[in-house]
Amino acid sequence: MTAVETEDVATDLFDRRHTADPYPLYRRLRETPGPAPYLLGDTQVMVLSRYADCAAVLQSSAWGHGHADRLSPFWDQEASLPGSFIRMDPPDHRRLRTLVNKAFSARMVAELSPMIDSLVSDLVDAALAAGSLDVVTDLATPLALAMVGRRLLGVPERDGAMLRAWELDIAKGTDPDETLLPDEVARRNTAAAGVVGYLSQLAADRRREPADDLLSRLVAVEEAGDVLTGPEVVGICVLLLIAGMETSINLIGNGMIALLRQPEQLALLRAQPELVPAAVEEMLRFDTPTQFTMRVALADNAVGGHSYRRGDGVIVLLGSASRDAAAFAHSERFDAARYAAGGSAPRHLGFGLGMHYCLGSPLARLEAAAVFRTLLARTSAITMTIDEPAYQPSRVHRGLSALPVTLAPAGSA
Repeated sequence: MTAVETEDVATDLFDRRHTADPYPLYRRLRETPGPAPYLLGDTQVMVLSRYADCAAVLQSSAWGHGHADRLSPFWDQEASLPGSFIRMDPPDHRRLRTLVNKAFSARMVAELSPMIDSLVSDLVDAALAAGSLDVVTDLATPLALAMVGRRLLGVPERDGAMLRAWELDIAKGTDPDETLLPDEVARRNTAAAGVVGYLSQLAADRRREPADDLLSRLVAVEEAGDVLTGPEVVGICVLLLIAGMETSINLIGNGMIALLRQPEQLALLRAQPELVPAAVEEMLRFDTPTQFTMRVALADNAVGGHSYRRGDGVIVLLGSASRDAAAFAHSERFDAARYAAGGSAPRHLGFGLGMHYCLGSPLARLEAAAVFRTLLARTSAITMTIDEPAYQPSRVHRGLSALPVTLAPAGSA
């Protein structure tokens, strides 16, 4: 993606040198009057960086994806990826979300809590015995694979590594095509074909022999005579795989490094573990796992004093909105108690807003809370063993490649 030929501060928004820390650039964007123009191919789109503008677009029925009539200027970027209701507008979105909600119920997610706690406990036990772990590869990833891959989709454990490799290639490929290298596009397309074929076969197996997993519920779900088609089931599973795994893994990694870089906040959580759920919300605000999303105007409208015509596209910078000082006091500071009971902090955009609010948010919250609650209870010290950890190359999905730490067990000096 290249910028309009101006001296706008957003010129290098997707430059990879900002991957490790995009927030200074976001701050300069927010300080620039109006939205920033970009060229997407031959089409100009606008970049929204302020909380009020981003929240307004996400919650407005005047904005959506526009794929039904190929209205969206982002069509070419997204058409090569497996689709799902996440890119649909009403009434199709409402129909599919209703059916998925029936299978992916709040009760079903709540019933996963003991399994999550047990698995996290086992992973932390192994780490304590070794004296160290990589928060991303030894804790967050196996937890996400177990819950999303095995428990929800019924993927055999032997296929976990293959699933993770596909998922990483597709996640990177959700960045705008203009920002990708040719081999990244090729790997995304290969991974997309592989995962669609794999999940199609898995869904066919569940139709013949249902199991105790979400995939079996999806192939059987029905509402007023309506059912999910085969491609719709696969699209939903791809969404759960990519969004579900990446969000959870990156939330845990980003949250841990925030605590390690601000040890007084880590000490606060050790002293007051009841703040862990609030701290998870602050992790979602402070270092948002999904940095941006895209929308198209479905009707003429205005946002933040700027007029848009039907068909105009915007890039909604969630990561910037959640650091907006106009919305959040001390916005650049991680405050584990910001969302504690009785607080008045605005709702963060870590899981979006409106009709496309993240379906898997309850599961991601459960997983992250279990990880931090267990680590804080079972250790007396957590120490990062590298100066600057590397980040995944994706700009949509913000997360660490690795985060090695040493652990001192609780009760040790």
